Amino acid sequence: MKYILFLLLFITLFTSCQTDNLDGDYVAGSDYLNINNKVILIDTLTVNVSTINFDSLVTSNQSRILIGNYTDPILGKVKSESYFKLTPTSYNLGSTSSDTETINYVFDSIAVILRYDRYYYGDTTKIQTINVHQLTQKVKPNVEDENFYNNSSLTYGSKSIGTKSFYPKPIGKDSVNIQIDPVFENNLFEKLKNYEITNADEFDDYFKGIVIKPSTDNSSNVIGYTTNSVLRLYYKQTNTDSDSKNSLIKDFTIADLTKQFNNISLDRTGTIIQNLPDSRNKLASELTNNSSFIQSGTGLACRIDFPYLNQLKYIAEKGIIVDAELVIKPIKNSATTLFPIKDSLQVYECDNLNRISKILTNSDGSQMLGLLNNTPDEFNENIGYKINIGSFLYQEIRKTSGSRSSLILTFPNITKGVNRIVLGDQKNLENKLKLKIYYISY
Repeated sequence: MKYILFLLLFITLFTSCQTDNLDGDYVAGSDYLNINNKVILIDTLTVNVSTINFDSLVTSNQSRILIGNYTDPILGKVKSESYFKLTPTSYNLGSTSSDTETINYVFDSIAVILRYDRYYYGDTTKIQTINVHQLTQKVKPNVEDENFYNNSSLTYGSKSIGTKSFYPKPIGKDSVNIQIDPVFENNLFEKLKNYEITNADEFDDYFKGIVIKPSTDNSSNVIGYTTNSVLRLYYKQTNTDSDSKNSLIKDFTIADLTKQFNNISLDRTGTIIQNLPDSRNKLASELTNNSSFIQSGTGLACRIDFPYLNQLKYIAEKGIIVDAELVIKPIKNSATTLFPIKDSLQVYECDNLNRISKILTNSDGSQMLGLLNNTPDEFNENIGYKINIGSFLYQEIRKTSGSRSSLILTFPNITKGVNRIVLGDQKNLENKLKLKIYYISY
């Protein structure tokens, strides 16, 4: 009697329908394709969904200056500030090191010129205010590590040496020009003019770099700028034979991209993910309104587990997974014009402590992506990311020992922006996750 009850329970939990055909192509050996074999479509296997938080993300050497802040209505307060070292092409103001040439140089002004790289997130119709501070610590990573991370920071002077309030135009060809305190930067000009700075070490000792920070008062967006942005010194050469003056410039550039990084933070106070645990643990979707979250820059990611996968072995004495499709859907109304969703998800394999072991790949070796189908139907049921995980589940069910692996979903280029998405789990009423497994018994 107990066996009959178990069998009935198993059939109810794991087999919703059967078919003799597979919808789609798959590869299976001839031993499995016997006419007496059955292909079973299983679409009720339990899938656990949760949110995790990576301890840190490498943000140096990413070729983007990311500055701004905004308040996300779901996740909290997002902020990004950028640190970088600036280097002159030479330590002469003129074409030579002649005193007779530099004696006629006169300081004009100095400015940080930020060039848009077309990335933005949030409301660009609102004013953004940013402040420039001089670093008091060299842009130098720890001895045992060559990288800077989203939680890295350096010390800097409390007084701003330049401020700019503006309406961002990230798609245009304009740049943002931040005038720097002339009293402060005239000192740099005089040191170069008088040959008090003649090499990289002397320059680094005097001018260690800058950090550009967003104001928390009125900013509602995060904007990306190219690492071709510069600190530009304007000066003039007086013509001794006349009253005319020649205008000259000298640029200080980000010559070493490993010495530029973005500090990206998320204040989750009072939000649904306020109690997100450390990077080795997870926050179950049942505790967050049957939802999971992904956010670039801050380290939020979605974890997928298949706790009862091994139960498929009881369907038949012999069987094999030949295909599987996971469809995970954005929560309705969580994506807006201010917070658009990306068209793909990156898929990783991880252990029980959220340590990534590898990136999932296709049969041709290319990176596997969950591609967004955003063609709406009458009930918007078709909108979602589709991920082929047949190979992953096939390998998992064949394991005879050791811990099971899980999947982690993030956005591509997770270290270069602050995009976010809210995803539904299997119990979400309107945006339900779906898993279809095609299983051959033989």
